[in-house]
Amino acid sequence: MSRRIAKPTSGEDRGQLSPCVCTTLRMVSRAVTQLYDDVLRPSGLRVTQFSILASIARRGEANLKELEASLAIDQTTLTRSLGLLERDGVIERASHPDGRIKAMRLTRKGRRVLNVARPLWAQAQDKVLRDLGTRVWDDAQRRLARLLHVAVEKRRLRRNRMRNPARA
Repeated sequence: MSRRIAKPTSGEDRGQLSPCVCTTLRMVSRAVTQLYDDVLRPSGLRVTQFSILASIARRGEANLKELEASLAIDQTTLTRSLGLLERDGVIERASHPDGRIKAMRLTRKGRRVLNVARPLWAQAQDKVLRDLGTRVWDDAQRRLARLLHVAVEKRRLRRNRMRNPARA
């Protein structure tokens, strides 16, 4: 059995991408993340931090479960990122009637940083959409939404089989 080996690619040659869905998606994700990080650098934020701050800003305040769900991020990574953002003074804990729930909100500094970052993010977004094309992106979003659904559903079914092996 012969294997194709993934080589660095500009993205124009599909033959150089991995046949592995996960590897290809991670490669694309890293490249796109680097592009956004480069554009966001003057704000002091990385795109992952920007996404968290923007999500909190949309809600006014958000707890861990809401952020995990809206950003599709695991709790360990999210907790680490929130700790760094809190350390930097851009978010703070918000009181919650249920003391077990960790809710966060933007500080005044966080709102200022986000206001600086938003137009930079828009520049990165416009560049990608201009070069890629909005129709291509719309089609990619539909396909990625389907892939997300398949992956989440398969994982859920696998977890259920592991919890209830007699029913499988």
